[in-house]
Amino acid sequence: MKRRIDLNADVGEMDAADDAALMPYLSSANIACGFHAGSPLRMRETVALCKAHGVAVGAHPSYWDRAHFGRRELDIPADEIRELVRYQIGALQAVAAAQGVRVGHVKPHGALYNRSARDAVVADAIADAVASVDAGLMLVGLAGSESLAAGRRAGLRVAAEGFADRRYTAQARLVPRSSPDACIESTDEAVAQVLGMLSDGRVRASSGEDVALSVDTVCLHGDGPSALAFARALRSRLEGEGVEISAERP
Repeated sequence: MKRRIDLNADVGEMDAADDAALMPYLSSANIACGFHAGSPLRMRETVALCKAHGVAVGAHPSYWDRAHFGRRELDIPADEIRELVRYQIGALQAVAAAQGVRVGHVKPHGALYNRSARDAVVADAIADAVASVDAGLMLVGLAGSESLAAGRRAGLRVAAEGFADRRYTAQARLVPRSSPDACIESTDEAVAQVLGMLSDGRVRASSGEDVALSVDTVCLHGDGPSALAFARALRSRLEGEGVEISAERP
């Protein structure tokens, strides 16, 4: 069993009260920067929540696609992706700096995250944008993906991410949200999936086989109906197993 893991969630997207309830169970948070959700005011409020709870702050850049919550892949060139990521990181940095908070990591959102996991050109554009803003930022990406390889090429620290409440394919990729079994609704199943990642370095694919998956950080989707129950149960179980919840990653 890993002795330390980061628990993260995507926040600043929906209801502020839900974020406030979730925050005590997290060690890091990925804050929407306005392109798929959120606003300057919500960014300020969410940074303040993170500061109050000692939660590490990260940027959660997306395609410019509020109508589809950033979950629709857009056919735009790598140069444009580089600039939209740079822009969103800078916006959150300005909001955070006004409260004496440093942005420490970047995790792309939705369709941009999934595209960077498989598309080396897009992954390099994102990693280049992150490095150009602050080479000390950590890039968070899907475990075993092109995103992490690009981050390493750009000289960034990277964190391999696993998901508590999403199912996996036999290729260690996320089952598409269009599939009826993409999301895990059972708290017990979600907790078991994370424990498997940490104890065995494996995850059970939706097709039944075990797949290798080594992770540094685990995501709980903050917009899911069971997010709070997942977070509460997972943190309790991990701490019961002697696992430290901390944003200190490689």
